[in-house]
Amino acid sequence: MRRNPIIPWIHSMEFTNTTERHMDLCAVYSRIDAFMRQEPHANYTLVIGTDGQVHRGFTKLITGIIIRRESKGAWACYRQVIIPREIMSVREKLSTETSLSEEIACFFDKRKRNQLEDIIMPFVYQGASFDVSIHIDAGQDKIKSKTAFFVTEMVNRVESLGWVPVIKPDSYGASSYADRYSKSSSIPAVSLAKI
Repeated sequence: MRRNPIIPWIHSMEFTNTTERHMDLCAVYSRIDAFMRQEPHANYTLVIGTDGQVHRGFTKLITGIIIRRESKGAWACYRQVIIPREIMSVREKLSTETSLSEEIACFFDKRKRNQLEDIIMPFVYQGASFDVSIHIDAGQDKIKSKTAFFVTEMVNRVESLGWVPVIKPDSYGASSYADRYSKSSSIPAVSLAKI
């Protein structure tokens, strides 16, 4: 397969949000840890979700990481992956989105999740909690959604990692947060030395 010579393959592990840029996963973890320590008695959900949009000549995929404090805000960031071709297969696009979410979930291994759980542990009997979920950009309605035929496959993949799968209409990490950034057809200028 020929790659598009104009649009480079971009698959960095650099995360950004509205206030910070160039964060690696260790920096993201530190921000999540600090956010949870602000109110260790709260209910938290760590969400990972990916959305992809096909643009002319490339597919842009955005993976969001969100730490949500129930009824009291969230901290979030995202990374961008550019594939220099248009992914037209619904199954391939959904599978790629799920794979990118799984890739990030693997960073948050049992040890890291336990460290985050330890923050809320002294307050668990007062109602504090910590959950993890991967939001899948797919719904079950076979009339409305082309992705419905692949939901079971993606859900099984996420469950095999020990994460809770969430699908539409509840998968805001993919279908709202990541979707917001994947719609833009702009891609960052990247030094060819990085590729």
